[in-house]
Amino acid sequence: MNWIKYSINTTTNAEDFVSAMLMELGIVSIEIENNVPVSGEKQGGEFEELQPDLPADDGSSKVCFYLGEDEDHEETLSQVKNALAELKETMDIGLGTIDSSLTKQEDWINNWKEFFKSFYIDDILIKPTWEQLKEEDKDRIVVEIDPGVSFGTGKHETTQLCIRQLKKYLKSGDEILDIGCGSGILSIISNKMLNGNCHVVGTDIDEDCIASTYENFEVNNIPKSAGDFYVGNLTEEKAVQDKVGYNKYDIVVANILADIIMGMAPAVYNTLKEGAYFISSGIIDFKEDEVKKALENVGLNIVEINHQGEWVNITARK
Repeated sequence: MNWIKYSINTTTNAEDFVSAMLMELGIVSIEIENNVPVSGEKQGGEFEELQPDLPADDGSSKVCFYLGEDEDHEETLSQVKNALAELKETMDIGLGTIDSSLTKQEDWINNWKEFFKSFYIDDILIKPTWEQLKEEDKDRIVVEIDPGVSFGTGKHETTQLCIRQLKKYLKSGDEILDIGCGSGILSIISNKMLNGNCHVVGTDIDEDCIASTYENFEVNNIPKSAGDFYVGNLTEEKAVQDKVGYNKYDIVVANILADIIMGMAPAVYNTLKEGAYFISSGIIDFKEDEVKKALENVGLNIVEINHQGEWVNITARK
């Protein structure tokens, strides 16, 4: 299948807010194009790749999203334009115009090899499958990821927030639920950090993500039996809730969207053991109080709140 790439012309100051707006509309295949140099800190640790020569940063940015040729473009674009108009009323988003271009499926997959490079999150090395492991990295926790047509490499602030919380709260023998598993990166890291002494269940609404997760399990030499992954919506589908189970998880992690986290809060509560932790991210900062209140309203106690850039992690306990 081919994809249409839509590029919103905006500013670097507004790109996180435009991205959050798209995610609130359910658009998660987002990329950002700008001329801001990438710092080591931005990549979650030591980052040795040489930066490409870029034009001078003029403050402009493109926030891009993709729609399949068989999707309803007219309705989605109408929603995006209306949301941009609302955002313009509260802040400067630059031009706010939208350009379009065709991206072929094979181009999408091959582009990962140009832009996805190895990077570190503390003592964890995340590397693409096509890069060789360096001798000096052999004692690290190494996670190999081939994103394919699903999303989640670990570079985004929200994923890094979740990973650091998992490092803090995971313990040997845990039952773990990964909601919105994407490429399976949080499930894989959980398994690696506990040397395989855990069991992971994951859900995602996109069947491509489930396939990608199992493929990444294999790449990382994790047996298929170490995790069970289901296609479906935990918030709305009783059948998925029954498959996932009730009162059985020590850790539930969800790196999704603020509004989805708020909507799924009752279902999440039902999956947790007493004393278990819910690690959530994907929350833009202006949604922090709403998410905190939604979690408290279902009976969860807020343990800590962390920020990275404009993004927020909220960890709660049952």
